[in-house]
Amino acid sequence: MRIKRLFNVKYRIAALVSTLTFLVYLVSLGNEFVSWDDPGYVYKNNAIRSFDLAFLKWAFFEFHEANWHPLTWLSHALDYAVWGLNPMGHHLTNNVLHTVNTFLVVLLAARLVEAWKGAAAGRGNFSDGRAIVITAGVTGLLFGLHPLHVESVAWVSERKDLLCALFYLLSVMAYAKYAGSEAAERELPLRVVNRHYLFSGLFFMLALLSKPMAVSLPVVLLILDWHPFRRMESLKMFRQACLEKLPFIVLSLVSSALTIMAQESEKAMEIMVVVPLPTRVLVAVRALVAYLWEMVLPVDLVPLYPYPKDVSFFSAEYLGALVLVVAITAWCVVTTRRRKIFIAVWGYYVVTLLPVIGLVQVGSQSMADRYMYLPSLGPFLVAGLSAAWVWGRKDARPWRFPAAKGVGVAVALALALSLSLLTIKQIGIWKNGIVLWNYVIKRDPGISLAYNNRGLVFDEMGQPDKALADFNEAIALDPSNVEAYNNRGVVFDKAGWHDKALADFDKALALNLGFPQAYNNRGIFFYKMGQFDKALENFDSAIALNPSYSEACNNRGTLYLETGNKERAVSDYQKACDLGVAISCDALQALR
Repeated sequence: MRIKRLFNVKYRIAALVSTLTFLVYLVSLGNEFVSWDDPGYVYKNNAIRSFDLAFLKWAFFEFHEANWHPLTWLSHALDYAVWGLNPMGHHLTNNVLHTVNTFLVVLLAARLVEAWKGAAAGRGNFSDGRAIVITAGVTGLLFGLHPLHVESVAWVSERKDLLCALFYLLSVMAYAKYAGSEAAERELPLRVVNRHYLFSGLFFMLALLSKPMAVSLPVVLLILDWHPFRRMESLKMFRQACLEKLPFIVLSLVSSALTIMAQESEKAMEIMVVVPLPTRVLVAVRALVAYLWEMVLPVDLVPLYPYPKDVSFFSAEYLGALVLVVAITAWCVVTTRRRKIFIAVWGYYVVTLLPVIGLVQVGSQSMADRYMYLPSLGPFLVAGLSAAWVWGRKDARPWRFPAAKGVGVAVALALALSLSLLTIKQIGIWKNGIVLWNYVIKRDPGISLAYNNRGLVFDEMGQPDKALADFNEAIALDPSNVEAYNNRGVVFDKAGWHDKALADFDKALALNLGFPQAYNNRGIFFYKMGQFDKALENFDSAIALNPSYSEACNNRGTLYLETGNKERAVSDYQKACDLGVAISCDALQALR
């Protein structure tokens, strides 16, 4: 009866916390798309506008936006099928996913504490169900309402974070059931046919299909095997646990290889050439500490943390971070004999951050709030355990804490209210592209990317003068900003300043010969100038770099039609039509 009551309380707490999370994030439904990944992911992505075999082939066999995550594309395509380009519906889906994830976090936290309770053999303040419920409730409250997670929820393009976390959590929960079953005690290979084990593998595969950050799961499962599941108490058990994870490891390696191929397809890893490994290590160590600080005091969050220019081992900022990381690690190791929980949580935190901490640098950011969506679960669990411990101390010495219950409830309410207000404020930063980039520029006026992206918004709004001013500033701050040259060239071309437009397209390609958008735009320029041979050469180059570049396929089809090559025009229009370009479909129908 007591077990059943605890089971019901856990689900009620999970429902309460997740409902509160959903209500707080309702304000995000008034947000729009932003000019940062959202164009390529959603509102300018023709591929998601049809849900057919051609789309499925594109989602699973093509790289787009330097990523390979077919399940994420399926999600966006379903949203488009239901909502079209109404941003409210896309934000609603993100809200629902975050709500479900929060619900799962509460249940998973309870399950892990139950396992820890078993490992502790009823010792200490975790010998009753109240401690489990308090830990799970506080962990879920922090996960659901912490403003550090706003970026993953309020940014439509970060749907991949939410989907990945959903299946990651389900995989761990299925594995927890497997680890507690009799099947886990059998010899290999019989144990791997257990349905909970198979479900864990299936959910892991779905997590990888959503975002490759899930590659850390095999190591996380080994950490859980060690503590709290106690499945690695001898060298033989360790070997068995590692062999058991081989299917997970293979999936991780395949996903990692595909991710590197996808990133290299759009030159996203070029920064590794100019950032040496020692610098990346220092920046990564600093990020480990900075993320912890943001969890404790989330009042200085920004959407973009630019990569630092001056990194020195002897600076207080980086040396201090290194000393602190070493000290935390040493303390966790020293306390392992008495409390394995700390080294397990610290290990989880570091391992889940490793794919995005910057050791294999991708992009120009040093850190990002969205990277903490899953790693934050470990520190939040420690916070929940601490709350339960404090509550247990009250029960152990009630004469010393006569008003502890009321104080505890007041603190919980104050925490929920404070987090909710901070989260609502942070959601407002993602209102639209102008608000977003105004905020980033106000915080740091030296970020070239911010001016470039705000310039795109001004261009979309039909304000070319403001767009040009922003593109000029972006180039002044970073003369190697290829996108800014390309975007400014487009504005020049629209304004009839052809010489300046061509000069910018040429400059963009001089900086990066692998930039298909510049080839396409230069092809459009030559087409309008009547220089069809040069136009064809540029369209060919754009499509060679990105075979799924629907706009370039459509443009080349139009060029072929103009020059009397109907057969090739039909071929290009057909490909663009398959990729969701409506005008190509119309042109194809007219030709037939």
